[in-house]
Amino acid sequence: MDPVILNLIIVLVKIVVVLIGIFVTILILTLAERRVSGFIQDRLGPNRVGPFGLLQPIADALKFFVKEDIIPSHVEKALYILGPMLILIPALMTFAVIPFGDQIYTYLGGQLVDIRFQVADLNVGILYILAIASLGVYGTVIGGWASNNKYSLMGGLRSSSQMISYEIPMGLSIVSVVMMSGSLRLQDIVHDQAQLWNIIRQPLAFVIFMVSAFAETNRLPFDLPEAEQELVGGYHTEYSSMKFAAFMLSEYANLITSSALMVTLFLGGWQVPFGILEFLNLPILWEQLIQILSFVIKTGFMLFFFIWVRWTLPRFRYDQLMNLGWKSLLPLALFNIVLTGLGIAIFS
Repeated sequence: MDPVILNLIIVLVKIVVVLIGIFVTILILTLAERRVSGFIQDRLGPNRVGPFGLLQPIADALKFFVKEDIIPSHVEKALYILGPMLILIPALMTFAVIPFGDQIYTYLGGQLVDIRFQVADLNVGILYILAIASLGVYGTVIGGWASNNKYSLMGGLRSSSQMISYEIPMGLSIVSVVMMSGSLRLQDIVHDQAQLWNIIRQPLAFVIFMVSAFAETNRLPFDLPEAEQELVGGYHTEYSSMKFAAFMLSEYANLITSSALMVTLFLGGWQVPFGILEFLNLPILWEQLIQILSFVIKTGFMLFFFIWVRWTLPRFRYDQLMNLGWKSLLPLALFNIVLTGLGIAIFS
């Protein structure tokens, strides 16, 4: 088989697998969100649709499909339709460079093939994620503005100012990780944590990144762009049916990507802790499966943490949100970069 065609098939298979994994995880998250919140609030949660409410995500998806797709007469129709697409597509694209396993060499089609467990192994993977993730805010702003509703517009403006405030400390927290690994390639950052995870070497950067991730994904306690008490529903007030579903899908997709990126940068990625793989000395295929399982478990824990915090902490006021980003996280991120630079200069 032609090597170009073979590589194209491998990439397409990885894209399909990743997309299916993201959408299945989103379905699971919609159920987990309700069950965890029910447990925290001492109530049952969904228990009517299927055994233990397990079919609730299917019922939700069907509801979105069959609901009437209303386009209000007062909206800017073209931009109103474009908004949900602009926020969903970047949310799905950002996962492309995250490695969920180590690379292996195997024979396919009679030739030796290098299979990497990520859709695209870019040398500038960190920059790709920051660039694509920042595009999602355009969907929020355009959707809010095109709705021709003052509450929706206010939600879009809040989302843009929130993104500016927290993308800077988030990017600076990643700089300290890049300084230690000496690479912008995510696979190199994972390999650099083989002996010691970055959460131990860079605890301050981890906290800054985690808080910024909550703000980036518009999750409580930083969900000001859609605060129901103030803005009815925020930027998606005028949306219904699958357009509204696109906003929800993008929120959960961003949640998955943020959790996976946190695992990659600070929790060793697919690395299995405590030298378990070296002790077991398993065949290469089993090692890969365990590494992927390790990545999935770590990402699942971070997703649980996002849900836990949402149903535990109250919403910040808007001025508190801005003060935290500009007056606390930004100086701390700069201090951490200086501290990292001094550590590298002294101990290297």
